[in-house]
This record gives sequence, C-alpha cells and structure tokens, in this order.
Amino acid sequence: MKNYDYIIVGGGSSGCIVASRLVREQNARVLLLEAGSGHYNPVLKMPAGYMKYLASDAYLTMHQTEPQPQLNGRGVIVPQAKVLGGGSTVNAMVYMRGHEQDYADWNRAISGSNIDWSWSALLPHFMAIEDNDHLGTPFHGVDGPMKVSHLGHFSPLSRAYVKTMQALGIPYTPDFNRGNPYGVGFMQHTIDGQTRKRCSVVDAFITPLRDDPNLTIETEASVTELLFEDNRAVGVAWQHKGQVKQARADREIILAAGAYQTPKILMLSGIGPEDELAAHGIPRRHVLPGVGKNLQDHYEVPVVASTNGAFGYYGQDKGWPMVKAGLQYLLFKSGPVTTTGVETCAFFNPLDFNATPTIQMFCVPTVYLDRDVMGADPGHGVTINSLLLRPKATGYVTLRNTDPTALPRIDTQIFGHPDDLATTMAGLQFARKVIATMPIQNMVEGEIFPGSAIASDEEIAAHCKRMVKTGYHPVGTCRMGNDDDPMAVLHADLRVRGVQNLRVVDASMMPNIISGNTNATVMAVAHRAADLIMGNAPSLHQTQPQEGLA
Repeated sequence: MKNYDYIIVGGGSSGCIVASRLVREQNARVLLLEAGSGHYNPVLKMPAGYMKYLASDAYLTMHQTEPQPQLNGRGVIVPQAKVLGGGSTVNAMVYMRGHEQDYADWNRAISGSNIDWSWSALLPHFMAIEDNDHLGTPFHGVDGPMKVSHLGHFSPLSRAYVKTMQALGIPYTPDFNRGNPYGVGFMQHTIDGQTRKRCSVVDAFITPLRDDPNLTIETEASVTELLFEDNRAVGVAWQHKGQVKQARADREIILAAGAYQTPKILMLSGIGPEDELAAHGIPRRHVLPGVGKNLQDHYEVPVVASTNGAFGYYGQDKGWPMVKAGLQYLLFKSGPVTTTGVETCAFFNPLDFNATPTIQMFCVPTVYLDRDVMGADPGHGVTINSLLLRPKATGYVTLRNTDPTALPRIDTQIFGHPDDLATTMAGLQFARKVIATMPIQNMVEGEIFPGSAIASDEEIAAHCKRMVKTGYHPVGTCRMGNDDDPMAVLHADLRVRGVQNLRVVDASMMPNIISGNTNATVMAVAHRAADLIMGNAPSLHQTQPQEGLA
C-alpha cells in the first residue's frame, strides 16, 4: 500500500483546486482519484461544444430520480459529470457567485463557530481564483488561474431579451457577481477571452502540475470504501480496470465526489443514518443522520415560442452554417461557436421586484425542447426558462444496495413544498409577459408551448409538473452546521463529525443552495478549504519523487 499525505476522492472542480494548492503551497504528496475518464473530445473546449453532449453518457452519469408522486410519478433525469475536471469540463461555463444573503444563511447555520462563511469572507477566494478579462477590483481578480470573460457572440434574441426585461421594470446590471445579482444582463463564463476556449479546473490548476512528482492522478478509479483505524480515516480502496487497489493517507482523506457520490461513499464506509446502515447490513462506524439528507437543486420550466425570423441558433449545428461557423471560429475566434447559446439571464422575484430574487430567468435563442415533448416541429424560436433559485423542499440520497458500483437512490422532492410550485408558476406567467412585450414581441410568431390554450392555474400547474427539469446544481447532502444540530454532517471547517482526518470540500457542504449557477461557488469553497486544511503547516517535502500507481 502506497503512502501519500492526502488522498482526494473526486477530480471535479473542488478536488482539482484542493489538490493543486496542497501540491503547490505545501509540497504535499497528493493522490487524486477520479471515477471518470482523463480524456475528452476537443469539441468540449469550444464554448458551443458542450451542447453536443447534453444528453450523452460519454462524460455524464445519467441518474434517474425515484418516481415523484407530486409529479404524477415522473422520475427526472439528473446528470453528473464523469470526467477529470467534473462539471467544469462539461458544463455551460456560466460564472455566477449567487447572492450575499445565501452566505449569510450559511453563517446562521454555523452561528456557534468562529469560522466565517459570509460573502465578505469568500470574496477573497473568488478573486484569488479569477483572471477576469475586463472586470477588476474591488470584486474581481485579474491574475488568478481561472479565465473568466463575456461570450464572443450574442444573438439578436439575447439582445432583445435584455431590452424587453428593462421595459418590464427589471433594471440592467453589467455585473451579476457583486453580491446582489438583481437585474438583467449578459452572463460571464469560464472562457479565455483571448483564445475563446473553455477554461476548466484541469486547464487552470492541474495541467501546470502535470510533471510535478508530488501529484499522482488516477482516472477510472471507482472508490469502494474508506479505510479506518478506530475512528481515524487512514486510506481509500478503489477499483481500477478490474483491480482492487488501496492507498494510505498520512494526513487526511478529502471527499470531493459531489452531492450524490460523497454521501454514498460515507454510507458504504459505515458513516450515515443508523436505519440506512442497518437496512443494508453495513457495520456502523459512526451515526450521522444527516448524511444524504438536505438534497437541494435548482429546477426550471420553459415557455417556448416560434419566431418570424432566424434570430437565434436553430440549424447552426449542421450543414453549411456549421461549416461556416467552424471556419470562422478556427480562423478568427469569433462567431456562433464562441457562444454557449445561453447568453443572458435575469434575477428577480416575479411577485415583488424589491424582494430577494427567487427566479433566474434564462433566454435560450432556439426551441429548447424535443419534438416528442412539444408535439411540434423544431424551428426558429425562443425558450424562456424560469429557474427556481430557493426551493423550500429538500430531498435525499440513499444507497440502492451495498454494491459500490451501483448508482445511489436519489429523491429530489421537486415541488415537494407548495411554495416551490407557486413560485415556478409565477415565473412562467412572467415569461409569457416577456414574449408579449416589445421588442421581443416583434420577433415572436406565437407561443407554441405550453400554448395559449393552457390558461387556468390547474393547467399551468400540470404543465410545470410535466416539464420541470434539473438545473444541474445538486448540493447540501453533507451540510455543515452547529454542534447542537443533529442533522449537521460537517463542522464549520468541513471536517466530518465523529471521525478524524476526514473532510468534505464539494457542494455537499452547503447548508442551503446559492442563488445561481453553483460552479463558481464550489471553486471558491475549495480554495477556502485548502486554507483550512493547510492551516499554518510548514512545507512537507522539498523534493519527493512519487511514482505512479502500479
């Protein structure tokens, strides 16, 4: 069994950042284990390229939730990245930090701690990571490893959407990332503004360390359990191409496998709710009732309209338009390939513009639904998606069985609280106002989904239940909290309660979901976590050759 200072389980946004900092700043020997592949199609480096893989299992694990009674028995698909770099390798690249109130809520959850997780405490970590191509202090970093920029192309529909929202009373904001994202504007993305390529955590944090002997990366490594001596985590066991392997960590085991897999690994290792461990005959190591609980995600419902012209991206991914756009990108780093296709959004409360935003409304300049769902042919159009920012219902993750390769059971409880459905319905009604207001009104031919015949509250509710989908932002399943909180899994410094040398640094740690796309926050949390892990510890090794695993 080989020894490392730290073993990190999960090579996504959080795992890569923590690994990079431990190697660079502490000269630590780090083993980084990633269940997915270390390679991916170069198309994913193009801003528009991720759309080719939205429904593919090449780089995504397609979980299906338990049937949801409140959705008339629907089981919703919830993907998770399975590739080195995690979501940062395959996501839509949106860089969004959320609302300062989100982090105030975190602090309330750990009010008995002397560790600060407020907006002001995390801002230096956001800035340390960031290299923004046009924004600077006091809110943005300009010399960090993660490239952030606006997109290189905006469709006429996106520009019209921004003006339409202003006509409806939503003010323009040039920067969503100052702590209060209220307003409408153009989103920033983790894209290099010069090369117009995706900047993943692999590009920013791992590639510069590829030749460092202190960093060992093993991909296609499916972790089966954590190894303990008494209540101290000392190692990890995993499967790799049919072989069972083990390694030992002299300092800490760090879980960064995401909101679905991190609680699964804990439960397989005997840490979790007592009834869940007993149901599967897993020897109890430490009872933590909150493991797998408090699952939160964002959920969205669309309004789709046809347009009377080619104002968006329909048909741009095939034939001559695709060839022309590809050549423009290769030769000039401009044109439709430099966009993610989702260029603008708005944050607001549809019931009270003066209240904290409850909806993030995206404008997608195409028909963003399948023909089988809509009952209409695809064509030129626009999709207005209302995404619920602060769901009140929480779900859970449990084990399917004791097979470490089996996917966990996921119950999202979408619309499990009546306020969640009511807020989503208010967002949908506002989306209808958008397509009926100038200047978008001039572009719209007619609403095709749900269609003008759907008018009553009952019909709109049924539409929402039929069409609601994930926003791809699962969090909260190992949340931090106070000592007197029986459902808290982590201390405020992200250590797992009741065991030694075990920490969680991914989105599982969030007491509540943030108001916006989660990747930027996950990266800032990981950067902060590295500080907590290192503390004031000196460098561990000046030079320490480390062979790859046998």
